[in-house]
Amino acid sequence: MPQQVRGVIARGKGEPVRVETIVVPDPGPGEAVVKVQACGVCHTDLHYRDGGINDDFPFLLGHEAAGVVESVGDGVTEVAPGDFVILNWRAVCGQCRSCRRGRPQYCFATHNAKQPMTLLDGTPLSPALGIGAFADKTLVAAGQCTKVDPAASPAAAGLLGCGVMAGLGAAVNTGGVGRGDSVAVIGCGGVGNAAVMGARLAGAAKIIAVDIDDRKLATALRLGATHTVNSATADAVEEIRALTGGNGADVVIEAVGRPETYKQAFYARDLAGTVVLVGVPTPEMTLELPLLDVFGRGGALKSSWYGDCLPSRDFPLLIDLYLQGRLDLDAFVSETIALDQVEEAFARMHGGDVLRSVVML
Repeated sequence: MPQQVRGVIARGKGEPVRVETIVVPDPGPGEAVVKVQACGVCHTDLHYRDGGINDDFPFLLGHEAAGVVESVGDGVTEVAPGDFVILNWRAVCGQCRSCRRGRPQYCFATHNAKQPMTLLDGTPLSPALGIGAFADKTLVAAGQCTKVDPAASPAAAGLLGCGVMAGLGAAVNTGGVGRGDSVAVIGCGGVGNAAVMGARLAGAAKIIAVDIDDRKLATALRLGATHTVNSATADAVEEIRALTGGNGADVVIEAVGRPETYKQAFYARDLAGTVVLVGVPTPEMTLELPLLDVFGRGGALKSSWYGDCLPSRDFPLLIDLYLQGRLDLDAFVSETIALDQVEEAFARMHGGDVLRSVVML
C-alpha cells in the first residue's frame, strides 16, 4: 500500500526548499523501498534547487544516503528487507557493450525506479540523481542499493554514495595513484579532500593541497596532505613544481571544475603525468590549450565520473576500511541536522563552513 512520508521539495528555481508530504508507492519489479537513516547535503542538491541541472521541477532532493531496505518488488535478488545499504545513482544494466566487456563501472544504460513518487495531489516528483533521499523513505531501483556492514555509522556510510566516492575514486580508480607518487589536488571542498584521503590511502609520498581558503587547507592536512598552497597568494603551478623538484606532480586532480584551475592542473603535472577532472563544470564553460602543449607533454587527461566506481565492489571494501580505522569517513561529517534544516545547510555549504551537513532521520 502506498505510504505518505515527509520529503524535502524544491518547487521552483531558486525557491527555498520545504518539507512536504509525499507519496511513496509499493515497489514494483526490480524496485526497493528504503527507510532512509542519513543523507548528506551535497552541492548537487543545491544545483537542482537552483535549476543548474534541468528544469524538471518539482524535485525531491537528497541522494547521498544510507538506510535499511523495507520492502522489495518481484525479481529482486540483490538485497532483502532488513539489509543496511548505501544508495548509489548508477545501477548498472549488465547488458550494454561496456558491461559485456567487463567494465560495468562505465555502464551506458544505468537506471532508476520506473514508478514516480508524487506529491499528495498526484504531481510526479523528479528525484535528485534518481534517488530523492531527503525523505523518511524513498523508492529506488534495487540495483541502486549496495549492502554493507551494518556496524557502520549511517551518517558516514551515506557519504560514499556521492561526494566522498567521487573524490576518493578520482585518485584511486581514475588517477591510478600508487605508492611513492606525488599528487596535487586543486580545490579542497568535500570532493577534493576525499581525493586527498584517497591519495593517502593509495600510498602517495607527497600530497599537495591547493585552495584559496585556509580553513579547507587545514582540513586537507588533517586528512593526509603533506603540503598546502594558498593559490590566492601564490602561483599554484610554480609552487607545485617547486615541491616536486621542478618537475610537477605525477597526478593532478582538479576538483573545482573551472577552465582556470584546469589549466593550472595541466601545467602543474609532470611530463607524462596524469590530470583528472572531477570538478563539475557548467554548460557554458570552454577550455583552450595550445595543441602543441597537449601533444608535447604526453601522459593522460582524464575525467572522473562518480570516481569511476563500481558500488558493488567499492562500497563494501571502503566500509570495511572505515570499520578497521583506516578510512576516516567520520571526518567529513561536520554536523548533523534535521530534515527541516536543509535550506540553512545550503547556506553554510555555500559559504565553505562545512564539509558535509548530514540529515539524520
